[in-house]
Amino acid sequence: MASQSRAGQPALHGLEFGINEWLVDEQYERYLHDPGSVDRTWRELFASPIPAARREARDGATTARESTDEAAVKAVRVAALIEAYRVRGHLVADTDPLTAGRGAAHPELELTAFGLRDDDLQREFVVDGFSGQATMTLRDVLHALQESYCRTVGTEYMHIQSSQERRWIQQRIESPQPPPDVAEQLQILYRLGAAEAFETFLQTKYVGQKRYSLEGGESAIVLLDALLLRCIGQGVGEAVIGMAHRGRLNVLANIIGKSYAEIFDEFEDAVDIRSVQGSGDVKYHLGAEGTYRALDGGMIAVCVVANPSHLELVGPVAQGVVRAKQDRAADGGEAFPVLPIAVHGDAAFAGQGVVFETLNMSQLPGYRTGGTVHIVINNQLGFTTSPANGRSSAYATDVARTVQAPIFHVNADDPEAVVRVARLAFDYRQAFHKDVVVDLICYRRHGHSEVDDPSITQPAMYDRIDARASVRKLYAEALVRRGDITERQVEGALRDYQGHLERAFTQTRSRPVPLSPKPVNSVNHLNAIDPVNAQHAAAPQVATAITEADARQVIASQTAVPGGFTVHARVLPQLQRRTTTLDAGTIDWATAETLAIGSLLLDGVAVRLAGQDSRRGTFGQRHAVLTDRRTGAEHTPLSSLGPRAADFAPYDSMLSELGALAFEYGYSLASRPDALVLWEAQFGDFANGAQAVIDEYIASSEQKWGQRSGVTLLLPHGLEGQGPDHSSGRIERFLQLCAQGNMTVAMPSLPGNYFHLLRQQALGERRRPLVVFTPKSMLRSKVATSGLTELTMGAFRAVIPDETADTARIRRVLVCSGKVFYDLDAHQRSAGLSDTAIVRVERLYPFPTEELGAELARFPAGAEVRWVQEEPENQGAWSFVGPRVHRSAGRPVVCVSRPQAPAPAVGSARRHADEQQDLVRSAFL
Repeated sequence: MASQSRAGQPALHGLEFGINEWLVDEQYERYLHDPGSVDRTWRELFASPIPAARREARDGATTARESTDEAAVKAVRVAALIEAYRVRGHLVADTDPLTAGRGAAHPELELTAFGLRDDDLQREFVVDGFSGQATMTLRDVLHALQESYCRTVGTEYMHIQSSQERRWIQQRIESPQPPPDVAEQLQILYRLGAAEAFETFLQTKYVGQKRYSLEGGESAIVLLDALLLRCIGQGVGEAVIGMAHRGRLNVLANIIGKSYAEIFDEFEDAVDIRSVQGSGDVKYHLGAEGTYRALDGGMIAVCVVANPSHLELVGPVAQGVVRAKQDRAADGGEAFPVLPIAVHGDAAFAGQGVVFETLNMSQLPGYRTGGTVHIVINNQLGFTTSPANGRSSAYATDVARTVQAPIFHVNADDPEAVVRVARLAFDYRQAFHKDVVVDLICYRRHGHSEVDDPSITQPAMYDRIDARASVRKLYAEALVRRGDITERQVEGALRDYQGHLERAFTQTRSRPVPLSPKPVNSVNHLNAIDPVNAQHAAAPQVATAITEADARQVIASQTAVPGGFTVHARVLPQLQRRTTTLDAGTIDWATAETLAIGSLLLDGVAVRLAGQDSRRGTFGQRHAVLTDRRTGAEHTPLSSLGPRAADFAPYDSMLSELGALAFEYGYSLASRPDALVLWEAQFGDFANGAQAVIDEYIASSEQKWGQRSGVTLLLPHGLEGQGPDHSSGRIERFLQLCAQGNMTVAMPSLPGNYFHLLRQQALGERRRPLVVFTPKSMLRSKVATSGLTELTMGAFRAVIPDETADTARIRRVLVCSGKVFYDLDAHQRSAGLSDTAIVRVERLYPFPTEELGAELARFPAGAEVRWVQEEPENQGAWSFVGPRVHRSAGRPVVCVSRPQAPAPAVGSARRHADEQQDLVRSAFL
């Protein structure tokens, strides 16, 4: 330890702690920051001058005084011992069922490491409330420490900075734990029996079929049961579970209440091939809703969110579902009446970055859900990969330390400890509204799936697993030994459960294949659909025009700030200009968007907008939230539209695409059916970082799970000389995913059309994702504007005709989308050309075949049709729209574009300008 004084406090001389010196330093740092955060023994030590033991020895004091000082020093050493167990005790806890009873040791927890000896064991020391006592013998202290920190639960919590949270945990785990009563023991045994019987039944009846069983980790059912039981009567009315496929079928059957017959139908493939399940997804990816029913009659709504094999991606999706449910409950954001439960695999929790993204969201204003209970079903193995090759951290759960979540490592073969930890985790979540992790250390009795032989890669591990009885059997034997129940009761309960399964199985085999499609279970209020016969055409047109009075009310809100609020000098003119553009008929993009959102709020439609820098807007155009230039206070203009208006929730997200978009997708599933949920990428290119969400959820969830989402993606797009990474939203990728009417993809060129597109998305009856390629340079273009009448009288136009063309003289028709229209139009005007028409396709999918065909039919049959895009030929919309424009035109179509390229754009602004000029000229040649 350093001998120099810190922050005016006395130096610490005369105490030697050897390898535990770090611990004293840590306590001293805490003392300097907050004296109340350390125990009284430490406070007395740090507040005193140079320890008397050293001073009196130096001055030749009496032996009696030296003895007194030695006792004081030893009291400090005992305090250090207690602290060391709190920090390091989990390292020697008996948490691995495969090494049960092989007690570990740690040199920093030995008595000699603290200058203590065996002859001190009977001495009594002041312990300042440890284990609820004022004083204890050292022997009793050691026993209490080992019971609290070194049995079948290892607790990591000393990394938490909040002394209040640390004390809360200490008081609960250091207090003696009463044993469960017989009713609780029978509850545990029942859940273990149900979990085991379900798996062994499927293993017998469906040999060789994948099910990703829970065998070896059956205590997960006990854990979930205890969590949900704890919810009842605690202000939590619903739980949402996000989990991968291991143990999913068991959870669906034994927690959610999905019928055995339904599950057996899926194994028998006894579903109508016309239904969503017939063409959708495998059984261990499906979601479900149900009601958890406690044995005493208590109930709570619970659902499992459908998810793909991108294991951890369901985490932020489930968080979004929970946040939407909580927002709809309108409990002020503090009650958090919905409990998110995330069930992870150990390899995925340590290996997939979206786990950290989800943890990082947990305390952010736009993403808080009041704390998630994370359950890691720790098989101590990935597919065939051992922890040594799968992570660099000591524990699979170490990433959770970044958000100061407490972590409870628990031996899954001690189900009573599992129940205690479940209750503790829930109570912590309720007390502090923060995430908590339960690391359920177990094993995987079979391979990654039931057709895999794990002994090929982990032979020694599987020798131990093969020799080990199930947790149900071990627990039943323990209860019988205690005399709590009889062997006959154990076997009777198991036979009864197996009988239920056998009857359901027999009924399944005797039933014919259902003749009509059955709906897939999904998230609340979302209807299952038949994607094979889904409406491929665009959603029916709805009335999206607004009144001039509503338009003026929305615009008036932009400059009506609270008294004393100072708007930034660079922002105020932009807000004032919105009023003038309304009157001048030159409404720009940001004003049109403000009018769309504001008018929806007046219509009672809630709007959520999230993304990196989305409140201000990447290009300084939106200013949905204003910041006081002097005080830093915030004001949201559209939130002051009056009592008639719905809620507007604009948020800046963390610097993420994958987790952030997954959250918004989940939010859109459980939000009000007419809510508008917007996610904006900082640049359209950045949607690359969320490609898994787009592929696995946004494009295909309706096909796979019958799950409808109205999430809207705003992707700034356009080649403007800003280099490869700030140019393309990758139109081609989205269009490649379009089929069976699964989403809408649009690239509007007019603010008025964008206005109607957003309102149509919210007001239309059919919920489906919307992808909008929004502008950058066009945001402030003087030609890309709209008049007020376009908003008060118009509607969205999928095709914008060339109304200035002299149809008889046209020999060339240019069909395009987005910003390139203005370059083509400017060239045509400057060159005085009158033999070319320029037609805009504003919606790329569903493709407006009939509308475009009607427009092209106006021109001479010999007129050449060209598709013009500024993206390279192998990118952009061409590969998708080419055949469709051909069908609309009834004649060949030529593509005018940049040459094929592996990158979206060049890195030189000068080269870009030359390319753009050549592109525009060649369109008219």
